[in-house]
Amino acid sequence: MIVRLSEFDNCFYVGREHKSPPLTNKMMEMEPQSAPTPKKHSKKPKYSKFSQQELPAWKPILTPGWVIATFTVVGIVFIPVGLASLFSSESVEEASIRYDDQCLTEMHSENAVEFIQNGLTNKTCTTSWIVERRMQAPIFIYYQLDNYYQNHRRYVKSRNDKQLMNPASEGDTTNCYPQDKTNDSMPIVPCGLMAWSLFNDTYRFSVNTNSLAVNKKDISWGSDRSSKFGSKVYPKNFQVGGVVGGAKLDENIPLSQQEDLIVWMRTAALPSFRKLYGKIETNLEVNDEVEIVIENNYNTYEFGGKKRLILSTSTWIGGKNPFLGMAYLFVGGVSLVCAIVFILLYVIKPRPLGDPSYLSWNKNPGLLK
Repeated sequence: MIVRLSEFDNCFYVGREHKSPPLTNKMMEMEPQSAPTPKKHSKKPKYSKFSQQELPAWKPILTPGWVIATFTVVGIVFIPVGLASLFSSESVEEASIRYDDQCLTEMHSENAVEFIQNGLTNKTCTTSWIVERRMQAPIFIYYQLDNYYQNHRRYVKSRNDKQLMNPASEGDTTNCYPQDKTNDSMPIVPCGLMAWSLFNDTYRFSVNTNSLAVNKKDISWGSDRSSKFGSKVYPKNFQVGGVVGGAKLDENIPLSQQEDLIVWMRTAALPSFRKLYGKIETNLEVNDEVEIVIENNYNTYEFGGKKRLILSTSTWIGGKNPFLGMAYLFVGGVSLVCAIVFILLYVIKPRPLGDPSYLSWNKNPGLLK
């Protein structure tokens, strides 16, 4: 007997073996669809010996002997190096002459900014210096500026390195505003505040009425000349605006040979800095009177800056730098003191060492294989 429930229901056969009829498309559409099982995303990191810190490693045990020996060796090495550095620094002959206040007359001392900005006033001043100890050539000439923040963010960014290197990019004045173009919309080369504020004081030297030549060759870094300033890039429209910031550049000399500019554009990190002006290739003897003619053109009065002229020799460690030797002496002395203290503690009140067999890498040597 056949019992039919509905038109689309399955047929049930009673009392005989049967097979269910196939489902039609309409019947398949009526079947409920099961939702797909979402994939589980594990946050467990991928296993590696590096991430699980299971790589073989040397883990020294700092026994009293090793600690005392290390401090002793550091002290023995650092103290001689510090003494050598300090003696070398003391052998450097250096003269520092502040001239920003000396080059102001009493009439202009009350209004120094107006004096320095007036292009008609005579800014030449003369000073003299007596050599106290013999100075062996080469004698390096530096100018030092104080309270001058060359590391200011806007100042550092105010340049275009592509323009300085590639003649095809002379019209690219990105980041150079307000010293990017002239009033006629012509590009300035080199553009930016860094080049515009180029130091423009000059110095002339003479000893016993004999002029001393100042060598300005190779005063900049060779890497800067070769990789930052192009040999085919020439100054254009530089310092032609209403407000002149500093020195002018010869338009017939490429930027790679404008060494004063290259030295100036290597930014100083601190507000007090020195930059190399040139070298004197003649020895200066004791009691020689050096006459210095200074063109006091650079405006530091507006922001309370100071200007100094530095004459210095050099040694194997460089210029005068007592801090380096003192730092070595301090570290070496502290190390020796620590070594002595640890020796006394170890002798007077020793402590038993732990058993290394209880360390994790000794208990489980298989982790390091």
